[in-house]
Amino acid sequence: MSVTGLGLVLFLLAHSTMNVVVLFSPAGYNAICEFLGDSWYAVIGVAGLAGLTVLHFLFAFLLTVQNLLARGSNRYAVTARQEGVSWASKNMLILGVIIFGFLVMHLAQFWYRMQFTEVFLRGSEAYEFAANGALWVYYYFSQTWVSIVYLICFVALWFHLTHGIWSGLHSLGLNNKTWLPRVKMISNAVATLIVLMFASIPIYFLLGSVFGFSIVIPCICPSPCDIIQCISLPL
Repeated sequence: MSVTGLGLVLFLLAHSTMNVVVLFSPAGYNAICEFLGDSWYAVIGVAGLAGLTVLHFLFAFLLTVQNLLARGSNRYAVTARQEGVSWASKNMLILGVIIFGFLVMHLAQFWYRMQFTEVFLRGSEAYEFAANGALWVYYYFSQTWVSIVYLICFVALWFHLTHGIWSGLHSLGLNNKTWLPRVKMISNAVATLIVLMFASIPIYFLLGSVFGFSIVIPCICPSPCDIIQCISLPL
């Protein structure tokens, strides 16, 4: 599972780095979305990523079941918190289920509206909006509940990543007394960096709703208009 997990970590690092661009340059973010739209390498990459994700969840589930069967009734014998065992390590399956639910929502809100539409819905009314990723970011995160749900899920992602990265590096052999503290520090740092970049977007929009500011979205409507009204038809 360490290979699939670390592969997903690398993807998250790249994905979060690209996403944060929307706060500084919506036009630049749209250029990234267009580049990664319906190109053959992006489609193949998404298919490979989907396979990696399925394998990761499958391995995690099987490992959890094996651990439960191996412990048998002994899993009820100790209720006190074990020394040196993190909360995340004991709740990786629960965290994984939360993240999986979040992933389904995220794909429905962004991937379906963008890459899926570009590849499979050419000529439809929604197609002209597919490459305008910044517009979709504005549309969803302008809704307060969406920003709050994303932040809650990012907390779960942070806990999952801190233990997951540590476990992956540990499985690759970085497990001696010298490297264990370093691996823990690296795991926390990478997980925090990824989550902060992801979380910066909903945080920005929540602050914007409080202080009355927002990023400027290059709207593709023929004339200035309310962005939610602008994309109401393809929704």
